[in-house]
Amino acid sequence: MSAADEILDIVDENDRVIGQAPRGEAYAKGLRHRCVFILARDAEGRVFIHRRTPTKLVFPSMYDMFVGGVVGAGESYGEAALREAEEELGVSGLPRPVPLFKFLYENSEHTWWSYVYEVRCELQVNPQVEEVAWHAFIPEAELEARLGEWEWVPDGFAAYERLRAYREASSG
Repeated sequence: MSAADEILDIVDENDRVIGQAPRGEAYAKGLRHRCVFILARDAEGRVFIHRRTPTKLVFPSMYDMFVGGVVGAGESYGEAALREAEEELGVSGLPRPVPLFKFLYENSEHTWWSYVYEVRCELQVNPQVEEVAWHAFIPEAELEARLGEWEWVPDGFAAYERLRAYREASSG
């Protein structure tokens, strides 16, 4: 089964399931579905960043500071977060990602409910070559410096801006 054939739950503006559709159809028709974003840190606290492969259905060849992806039909956000983090990092035995917050991502073509998580990965990563063209763990200060330099996936960039605001609100 190709990624475009994966069945997703289609949800309304309140994140209630209203139907199902293949991923390719959901993207083509702009149907609202669910996604997870996981900020992965190594033992030193550095953030995993990567450049997506040119074959990705959305945002090909762009940089991302999150691992993650779509939530499959009938799958919980938490289940998807662990599955996606292990798949994209190429590891097994990760601790359960910690849920932080949820938001509705919308642009002119796409809309999805997005749950942001964080996980510590102290395992040797071996990212999927189908998903990840390049990767590194970098200090967050370097990530911040690259925000204006590299072409970032827009949903991940939006999630990161919300993560910064979430941290500020939590520390204040």
